[in-house]
Amino acid sequence: MDTVDAKLVEALLANGRASYAELARLVGLSGPSVQERVRRLEERGVITGYRASVDPAALGLGLTALIGLVLADSVAHGEVGERLADVPGVEDCWFIAGDEAYMVKVRVPDVESLERLLGRLVGIEGVARTRTTLVISTRFEGRTIDFRQETHEPAAGSA
Repeated sequence: MDTVDAKLVEALLANGRASYAELARLVGLSGPSVQERVRRLEERGVITGYRASVDPAALGLGLTALIGLVLADSVAHGEVGERLADVPGVEDCWFIAGDEAYMVKVRVPDVESLERLLGRLVGIEGVARTRTTLVISTRFEGRTIDFRQETHEPAAGSA
């Protein structure tokens, strides 16, 4: 990915609705050139989609929880992952290392809804138990990382 592609990705992360004309002005290319570059970024899987950012509380989803899923010893984790994709309220799902095999982020209207969702998760074949952490407040979320910036600092004592 060259500098122009990186600028396009950065601009689209900031505003996924930016027009090709806006992007062209930003990177100093023609609209058709930018359109072709964006198409190639999509084909390579760098850009995987476009979506609106919404306030969950404004949609009536005021409770957020992180739920760790401990699996039964005999289950294939991939099957559980497929079953999780069909559970309403699950916003994000990660296969992780540790005591839990999966961590899901859920958004629900209230505690009663969370209780029903927990019952549904435990009812999934292969899930032995859950561990729930309620989110009290969100400091930041959906943050765009600076993928062009070096993130590793030199080890102490090295020049």
